[in-house]
Amino acid sequence: MDTGVIEGGLNVTLTIRLLMHGKEVGSIIGKKGESVKKMREESGARINISEGNCPERIITLAGPTNAIFKAFAVIIDKLEEDISSSMTNSTAASRPLVTLRLVVPASQCGSLIGKGGCEIKEIRESTGAQVQVAGDMLPNSTERAITIAGIPQSIIECVKQICMVMLESPPKGVTTPYRPKPSSSPVIFAGGQAYTIQGQYAIPQPDLTKLHQLAMQQSHFPMTHGNTGFSGLDASAQTTSHELTIPNDLIGCIIGRQGAKINEIRQMSGAQIKIANPVEGSTDRQVTITGSAASISLAQYLINVRLSSETGGMGSS
Repeated sequence: MDTGVIEGGLNVTLTIRLLMHGKEVGSIIGKKGESVKKMREESGARINISEGNCPERIITLAGPTNAIFKAFAVIIDKLEEDISSSMTNSTAASRPLVTLRLVVPASQCGSLIGKGGCEIKEIRESTGAQVQVAGDMLPNSTERAITIAGIPQSIIECVKQICMVMLESPPKGVTTPYRPKPSSSPVIFAGGQAYTIQGQYAIPQPDLTKLHQLAMQQSHFPMTHGNTGFSGLDASAQTTSHELTIPNDLIGCIIGRQGAKINEIRQMSGAQIKIANPVEGSTDRQVTITGSAASISLAQYLINVRLSSETGGMGSS
């Protein structure tokens, strides 16, 4: 690459974010993190991978531009290698292209597209890569995805050109970065164990199992375990409602700061929980829990735990 392209050589520091599917990320991390460690060493770029059990993850590359491009080249080679190995037993005539998704502040996309699309058209023509800028922003962010597809050389060239444009037109205002959401996987109970479903696999969840067993001991609901295993926290199970009365002075410990505790209980139990407005002259508040029997009993149990930690005894339900 011609060093004259960037003013002042190749030591400009750049941060690039890539959006990848879990499976691709797994191959980039490698066994015990060996692949990503090697990539860091070879390229000299900082490579961070977002945490979390999400179907999508963000890979952040940071460092001098030449280190970034080296890291890109290694990542693209890895994706190309994965395509090759998936093609060995395939009879498909056409080979899939390597596809990358960049995550870019929406305020920079205008410069990238150019007047009447002239800039992006030139990038497509000069690199031979397919480039698509998403029309909408990614959920809860001010960033857009740019999808690039092509042969490795085209993609690397295309990324370089996009980086040039981004260096020339810094983002305007504050950027809210896109954070992939964890997959809200359904929870099922079978044989007294809790599992979350991820893709085709059932992953045991010991913490939820413990909670579930405790909830069953506290529960007012008779639970039957068929061989098929009943869907404990699954909304498709029979929905019922249960009402609790909670003293006004204890309601705060269940709601938590800015509703954090009640939201946590909702998420863990899968039940809907509504807290009625205070009634004049009454010292209690009405709480309605709606969901499957297991969801309700789990929500009740979690509410009782909050009450007992507040009062020192077991809260009345």
